[in-house]
Amino acid sequence: MITISIDPFIFSIGHFALRWYSLIVLTAIGIGLWLTTNEASRKGFKKDDIYEIAMWVIPGGLVGARLFHVLDHWSDRFAADPISALYIWEGGLAIWGALAGGLLTMAILAWRKGWRLSSLLDAAAPGVVLAQAVGRIACVITGDAMGKPTTGPFGFAYTNPNAMVPQLGVYYTPMPVYEIIVNVGIFALLWQLRKHRWPDGMLFLVYLGLYSLERFLLGFTSSYRIIAWGMTQSQIVALIGLAVALPAIILLRRKAARQSA
Repeated sequence: MITISIDPFIFSIGHFALRWYSLIVLTAIGIGLWLTTNEASRKGFKKDDIYEIAMWVIPGGLVGARLFHVLDHWSDRFAADPISALYIWEGGLAIWGALAGGLLTMAILAWRKGWRLSSLLDAAAPGVVLAQAVGRIACVITGDAMGKPTTGPFGFAYTNPNAMVPQLGVYYTPMPVYEIIVNVGIFALLWQLRKHRWPDGMLFLVYLGLYSLERFLLGFTSSYRIIAWGMTQSQIVALIGLAVALPAIILLRRKAARQSA
């Protein structure tokens, strides 16, 4: 059992405050962009084009991430103070929302530029999952997205009054730590699989399937509000992700087998 006393604020000057959450999320975005740019370049895309797309995809992902979080916590947090939904610097980003917002923005831009979206998604997949792993470090420091209270053998308790946990001094299941471990594992797998000559889109679908399975299973340790059928918003979206990824992988494999026959 571990007690964390780190202040989520690095420093503050007047009304300006620099938080670990913001710094780590920006670092995660930078790492994801760097890897995606290199992979896209290897697939024939121009780096300048990827940077241009990123100027739209990153804001689109942040908007989606905040929107999903606000919808998930509207009744218990934002209904009484709707303007606080705009305070993105205070934390509260839903990764599924980031994926949805970023994917929609990327699809629109790829269509306008005449690019093959599936190839671009394959280039982005390793960088995205590694960025997700790095971003969860912010949750460990701030106490955001912790799981249910636990009596052991592994739990985090927070003592700093600025921590985002429901109650100080209570040990919670460190769901972000588990997600970091699994995401790093998914990244390592994708990094090896990217060398295979698979149909365009296959690598992204493998990422989507594995990440969806991870989020569905880890959702049982989550303290997030139950939406329907005894599941959280994240678990429901994860099932949708699995319902998309698994049949698509089978279809792509069959298509590749027919073409090679």
